Amino acid sequence: MIDMALLPLYLSAVVALLLIPGPDMLLIASSSLSYGKKVGVYASFGNATSGVILTLLAALGVSALVAMNPMALEVLRVLGGAYLLKMGWDCMRSGAADTPEVSCQSNLAKQLYKRAVFSNLLNPKALIFFVLFLPQFVSSQLTASSGEQMLALGLLLNVMGLSFNLLLVALVGTLGKPLLKNEKFRANQNKFMGVIFFVLAIWLLASQVKGVA
Repeated sequence: MIDMALLPLYLSAVVALLLIPGPDMLLIASSSLSYGKKVGVYASFGNATSGVILTLLAALGVSALVAMNPMALEVLRVLGGAYLLKMGWDCMRSGAADTPEVSCQSNLAKQLYKRAVFSNLLNPKALIFFVLFLPQFVSSQLTASSGEQMLALGLLLNVMGLSFNLLLVALVGTLGKPLLKNEKFRANQNKFMGVIFFVLAIWLLASQVKGVA
């Protein structure tokens, strides 16, 4: 369901996009640095989950309908910003005693999974990206419908994105090991993540989102 003639160009474009730092990369890297590889892996799968959902919405044409409605995009942007601000505030209110040990972080990992899912789904730019990017590689030479092609392209994008993010987690998580053993850092790691969520909130709320004409 992918035009082999367009595949090299598509793969090149995806690699270039993955290398550009963005909110998802910041959240995954900071999670790995602050809480270890396990939490970073969960955040990566959370991001991939939201990507699959956005792919399905794009293939069904739902995301295009939302992207053409400026009011819907504005509501998404405000909700997304408010959600990130709440996450930041929750982290800031948490003390060092609320931070689980590295060896038992299952609950924290699940929390970061959910946060990664919702922060991406509530980002209107992510939705618009799928609406604008995937259709460029839909081919009229194939018998598959545009929806089927966008589904295949989106799933390939998500597999590549997840692979890239897991490599990022392995790298950042390894580099961050000494920090996780540092008592001073451990005492402030929740506050560090709070700052990250505040930065993401400002990033989203300050951005200009335009619908698809």
